[in-house]
Amino acid sequence: MSDATIFGLCAAALVGLGVYGLIVNPQPLRKILAFNVVGSGVFLLAGVIARRGAGAGFGGDPVPQALLITGIVVAFSATALAVALLLRLHDEAGSVTLSSDAPPKPEPAPHADAP
Repeated sequence: MSDATIFGLCAAALVGLGVYGLIVNPQPLRKILAFNVVGSGVFLLAGVIARRGAGAGFGGDPVPQALLITGIVVAFSATALAVALLLRLHDEAGSVTLSSDAPPKPEPAPHADAP
């Protein structure tokens, strides 16, 4: 197996693991982290594609590499914004879940002496 194949399989595994985390975890912070794992897999795959000419003795294509670096910076900024919004939600609401995501509260049992 070539290096590109190994990195491609690792990228696919990261994307799969991240999508699984997005689907399974109900907590918003874990969803943010799972989304970052998906992004890491995409960045790894983009890096492999950007380096596709190295096997033939050519240097890597600089345009995809520049886009990759820009994407990493944007992903870091988006993660910081998402965590800041999550902290603000926790400060305002006292919880990190929205009211529609919260589990239903059990209703109190009726008293026997109530009319």
